[in-house]
Amino acid sequence: MGALRPREERLTAGMLIMVLAVTCFTGIDTSAKWLSNYGMPVMQIVFARYAMHFLLSVVFFVPQEGLSAFKSNVPKKQLLRSTALLVGTFLNFLALSYLPLSLTISIAFATPIVVTLLAIPLLGEQVGLRRVIAVCVGFIGVLVVVQPWGAGFHPAVFISLCTLFAASFYYVMTRMIAGEERNSTMQLWSSGLATAAMLPLALQHWIWPHDVTGWIVFFAIGTFGMTGHVFATTAHRWADASVLSPMIYTQLVSATLAGIVVFGTWPTIWTLIGAIIIIGSGLYIWNRERTKKGQTPD
Repeated sequence: MGALRPREERLTAGMLIMVLAVTCFTGIDTSAKWLSNYGMPVMQIVFARYAMHFLLSVVFFVPQEGLSAFKSNVPKKQLLRSTALLVGTFLNFLALSYLPLSLTISIAFATPIVVTLLAIPLLGEQVGLRRVIAVCVGFIGVLVVVQPWGAGFHPAVFISLCTLFAASFYYVMTRMIAGEERNSTMQLWSSGLATAAMLPLALQHWIWPHDVTGWIVFFAIGTFGMTGHVFATTAHRWADASVLSPMIYTQLVSATLAGIVVFGTWPTIWTLIGAIIIIGSGLYIWNRERTKKGQTPD
């Protein structure tokens, strides 16, 4: 049986690995958007994302830990976390079938604000006023990038907002059980439950990829999922959720590159201005946490 790893205080390492996690999340969203444009149903895309994740988790963890890897120490919390991830993924992929990648990701950038607020009652974390202000400033930078007031409104925005709350709850639950549950169990539960739930729905309107690129993206989406969530789980074992959540802002870089390479969307001057605001906010939070650790919250 694999050893249960307790929470650790490794702030810088946790933040860096969270950056890798959100880069993988950009890979998930980009793959989902591409497969939607390819003509694949949302249910099948969600299934593909989790089936490959589950397969890789079984291959990676079970030979090392045996079937005990499936045993949860906190099954109710694990079920809540897994459900939140599945609901968030489904709603996100559904929104991506109607909205541009840049818009859905910009809404997701509000996650640090929601996580920061949820971490106070659910995790008992102490979040100072300056950190809250810094997170909000970062979100202002996102608004500068996207300029939502200049875009036509689409009802699917509400779907993306629901995604935001589901994802925020997932991050909080990940931090809550990080010291109680093994990484292997988290990955097997979240991907296994989603795979089982989505299989009958995906089979109803199944479409096979009809070229090499389609097959590559079909398998890549789950690989991004497994890798990203292993990184995210590890990061939440090393640092507080309210500290890690601003790292989602770095997704601006990977999303911009994905937009250019995959969808032919180039950044504007507003993207560059907003990026400066967002990066400044993230660096401020990192510096405040590093210098104030163990003291009264800022």
